[in-house]
Amino acid sequence: MQTIRLTRVVAEVTLSLFLLLLCSSISQAQEPLAVESPSPTPETNIEKNFIKNILSDQKAIWTAPFHVNRKDRVWALPLTGAALTLWATDRQTEAELMEHGDNLQRFRVSRKFSETGSVYATGTLAGTFYLVGHLTHNARARETGILAAEALVNGAIVGSALKLASQRQRPPVDNGSGEFFDGGSSFPSGHAINAWSVATILAREYGKDRTALKIALYGTAAAVSITRYTGRKHFLSDTLIGSAIGYGIGRFVYDRHHDPSLDKKESSAISKVLRSKYFPRVAPDYGPRTGTYGASLGWTF
Repeated sequence: MQTIRLTRVVAEVTLSLFLLLLCSSISQAQEPLAVESPSPTPETNIEKNFIKNILSDQKAIWTAPFHVNRKDRVWALPLTGAALTLWATDRQTEAELMEHGDNLQRFRVSRKFSETGSVYATGTLAGTFYLVGHLTHNARARETGILAAEALVNGAIVGSALKLASQRQRPPVDNGSGEFFDGGSSFPSGHAINAWSVATILAREYGKDRTALKIALYGTAAAVSITRYTGRKHFLSDTLIGSAIGYGIGRFVYDRHHDPSLDKKESSAISKVLRSKYFPRVAPDYGPRTGTYGASLGWTF
């Protein structure tokens, strides 16, 4: 029994180190992969290259740990520390959750909200963006739908492979022991991967100059991750690693396949509007003696 237990511990540590390296390297993959990756996929071929891009993404994702550089320490060290801490305390945090929060209503609410990160919800969101973009000839919405779907497929492949490799039991099994290699499917959280990958794509597409939107998107993704824990579907470490994988994949897919010409077109369109004779010149108007202030508008025809 001692030999079997020691072998399992060694296997868990080996798997943990590989997963931490994979998570941190995926989030930074666009730097080492920039040399070998092709230029961003042209917007007109985005559907045609969907399968090809996924196959290329998978190769890059799984080989990312071999391209780790010193810059990755900025992400790898904090992530490693947080993950190891949560792994070491998963049983205690699960026990505390049950001891101080055994509330069926809370479990129901958490589980219902966490379904926001299901493949059905996130897949529908991606499909809606693509359909609206296709019907309205909105290139950015169309690209958003395709890239979100691509991130979901990549996340599903990575998540399924890691679940199969780790086989960790879910919290309700065996009083929350969280044993690895025991036929489970808890590690990592697939809902967290889905939520964070789609949120990252949306934030990159639409949140560059919209801080409130980015906070809302990432906040929703974080809430999905937390409710997977409070709903007793996953341990905290499962949700942390799932969130890291989702964010890394979303960032990687966007940086690799986003069409930069969309940004140029939008900048050009905005500049054209600002230079239009129908757009007024705005100048501040302030009267220090009268204490009045405002703005003046002027048109040139």
